[in-house]
Amino acid sequence: MARIPEPLVVGRVIGDVLDSFTPTTHMSVTYNAKLVCNGLELFPSVVTAKPRVEIQGGELRSFFTLVMIDPDCPGPSDPYLREHLHWIVTDIPGTADAAFGREALSYEMPRPNIGIHRFVFVLFKQKRRQSINPPSSRDCFSTRSFAAENDLGLPVAAVYFNAQRETAARRR
Repeated sequence: MARIPEPLVVGRVIGDVLDSFTPTTHMSVTYNAKLVCNGLELFPSVVTAKPRVEIQGGELRSFFTLVMIDPDCPGPSDPYLREHLHWIVTDIPGTADAAFGREALSYEMPRPNIGIHRFVFVLFKQKRRQSINPPSSRDCFSTRSFAAENDLGLPVAAVYFNAQRETAARRR
């Protein structure tokens, strides 16, 4: 029997953004009660406000860092601004949601102009409470470098959704 491919591998999140990892924590991301699943398409009009990000399976004294990026900026055929950074939240308690963390970089709503973009949420378990310096630019961010510079290790969870430019006809 053939093995079902991992959605993060099929969606090229593993490879383009992250190295292979084993998920150890459950993270749920919801926009207006719409649960984000790998590969789900969401309209930009649905993702204007920051989502609710809940962490389950963390311990009371553990803390997490959340990063949201667009690896397809400005367009999937030539992503020369890869990765565009949309959000960083640190010190999220292990039994709470991202609203209880420290927003190191404010949420920027997705605005894809050309093609279908992937928007990736990556969760890291922190070794301790820590202060993170946000990058000077949202463009050309590297999730791998960010994790290495801040001693975060491999991710513990990740999920992504797709979005493309919303025309007037699609909004109806």
